[in-house]
Amino acid sequence: MKRIFLFIATNLAILVVINIILNIAAYVFGINIYANGRLQSLLFLSLVVGFTGSFISLFLSKSIAIHSVGAQVIHEPHNEAEAWLLNTVAEQARQWNLAMPQVAIYDSPDPNAFATGATRNNALIAVSTGLLHHLSQNEVEAVLGHEMAHVGNGDMVTMTLLQGVINTFVFFWARLIAEALSRNQNGEVAHGTYFLISTVLQIVFGFLASFIVMWFSRQREYRADACSARLVGASKMIAALQRLKGQANDLPGNVAALGIASSNGDPLLSSHPTLDNRIERLRQM
Repeated sequence: MKRIFLFIATNLAILVVINIILNIAAYVFGINIYANGRLQSLLFLSLVVGFTGSFISLFLSKSIAIHSVGAQVIHEPHNEAEAWLLNTVAEQARQWNLAMPQVAIYDSPDPNAFATGATRNNALIAVSTGLLHHLSQNEVEAVLGHEMAHVGNGDMVTMTLLQGVINTFVFFWARLIAEALSRNQNGEVAHGTYFLISTVLQIVFGFLASFIVMWFSRQREYRADACSARLVGASKMIAALQRLKGQANDLPGNVAALGIASSNGDPLLSSHPTLDNRIERLRQM
């Protein structure tokens, strides 16, 4: 669960930091952002805050992911395994009618892979050395198909938009409720109380909203499995998931939700369904 909470905490931290900056700026410059048409102003501010952090994370996702796992992008293959990897990704990108993603390998004994990037035609697919060592070529091909499905389906952008909308509502309702609760008998807002309540509410609402994000994340994993099964064959995808069972699939917290598999079970706060559930879905296709 630690990795999931780190994933959630990234967006919450952005909201809290921006909240602090805005309060300091309002205090220093004496700006009352709610003076005229404050509800509209609050909604506009919530949109800016809600989507800013999400889009910054999206546009930096490739560099953050590469740095987090120490991945090496393959520019020219140095061996047959790297050549096969590039050729397989290139063929799958052609079938999706996409630009060739960057392909990277990172050193880890855990078999895992992930895809990220700001757009469908500016993506990165990274695989671990453990994946290449523990899985057959057919199974690795299925995992690559799963990651290519995330790219082709635009899952990174979709998750960013979803997180942005949720951040917007979290910020909006937290501030609106905090303003109502922090008014004294004279109708004046106690700024210290307002700041404290709004910060606490953002954390609470953000945590509750993460149930929605994680539910959607689990659905996109099912869809990526199905797309890979159609691309390379269901038997290969099932075999790959079966091989991943019982293996450690840990990734750093800021990219944990991107991996092919999660070590977690299937609770409400898991970004991935269980491997057993995913295999059963594929068998029902």
